[in-house]
Amino acid sequence: MKLVVLTGAGISAESGLKTFRDADGLWEGYNVYDVATPEAWERNPELVQQFYNERRQQVMDAKPNRAHEILAELESDFDVEIITQNIDDLHERAGSTKVTHLHGIITRSQSDAKPNLTYPIKGSEIKMGELCELGSQLRPHVVWFGEAVPMIEVAATICQQADLFVLIGTSLAVYPAAGLIDFVPSAVKKYIVDPRTPDVNRYKNVITIEDGAVNGMAKLKAILLNEK
Repeated sequence: MKLVVLTGAGISAESGLKTFRDADGLWEGYNVYDVATPEAWERNPELVQQFYNERRQQVMDAKPNRAHEILAELESDFDVEIITQNIDDLHERAGSTKVTHLHGIITRSQSDAKPNLTYPIKGSEIKMGELCELGSQLRPHVVWFGEAVPMIEVAATICQQADLFVLIGTSLAVYPAAGLIDFVPSAVKKYIVDPRTPDVNRYKNVITIEDGAVNGMAKLKAILLNEK
């Protein structure tokens, strides 16, 4: 049975990772348009590089939480496919084996000239002057605001194949990721784990668990194994 899971900022927040969702468009004190757009990179690449180097170190220092671990454990009973809006690698470090990163992953770099040319990062920093094989500056492998989301079609296909669907820690406010629930078949049960349930009134077969990711996933694991 294919269990498709869409995760957002709420699951990483319980590992101590803050995102711009937390406070009025600010991310660690920066306006997201100053550090997370192609225009910001053109305007001040040193600032953007420094910002993501700091975020990368935070990711490396963070640990997967119990919600990440439960998703990995569910692979014993389900064909689990995770689609994440998060740029950290906490799902992989918890043991999940099928993870699609919609917005890239901060532990890799990419060519400024050719986005699909990516590399693992040695340590926690990308340095200015560090170039790809084409001679172009390396930047974070992250989808910025205003850029295309290359994995969205892959994710939509995964959602179409779901036998069960779970939404964890996302407000369904960031598109195109928020539209993925529209690809889940109407008859499929859709579990939502979030302290504040997003507006999903137009969807059928929705079951809400109004709790944080860690507590909510403990409850959901019991439900899923009981119904299996």
